[in-house]
Amino acid sequence: MTDESSCSWAARSPEEQHYHDHEWGVPIADDRKLFEFVILEGAQAGLSWTTIIKRREGYRRALAGFDPVKVARFDAADQQRLLADPGIIRNRAKVKSHIANAQAFLAVQTEFGSFARYIWDFVDGKPIQNAWHSLAELPAKTALSDRISKDLKQRGFSFMGSTIVYAHMQATGMINDHVLACPRHAAVALMAEKFSVDSG
Repeated sequence: MTDESSCSWAARSPEEQHYHDHEWGVPIADDRKLFEFVILEGAQAGLSWTTIIKRREGYRRALAGFDPVKVARFDAADQQRLLADPGIIRNRAKVKSHIANAQAFLAVQTEFGSFARYIWDFVDGKPIQNAWHSLAELPAKTALSDRISKDLKQRGFSFMGSTIVYAHMQATGMINDHVLACPRHAAVALMAEKFSVDSG
């Protein structure tokens, strides 16, 4: 699954291969999982996905199992604990953003009933099916990710620039960016046909 005609980025590490084969591009309607990817994609800013995926369990442990309610209540002592935790990226701005993003996430849930309903409305609840022949064709961002990023920032989210948002869309199945030669492209497309925002 990792020749040059497929999603060869997954071959960089066993963690990425597993992530690619089981998660990347699968449509997600579960708010806890969506929050997890808000955290992980934001943590990735300026770094490689390899760096983040290898720390995924560290983030899960440090951030209360990616529970936005608990993370939103983190105080100064929690921030210091996170900054001393070698299992995550110990960047002060990112640590503060995790907490602020949890608070913004809860506000979106209150307004829309769920974060899933809010974020999936940008694509009318239907995963976008791309048809790339090679990884070189994939964009880093789009006009849609620009629009979502702007809206998220207005709602108080940080470390959610357009490139990060596009990666979030890929991760959570809003976009199927597996190349056509990759077996996962067809598998994810079938999942998209059955997807419902309210299934989470």
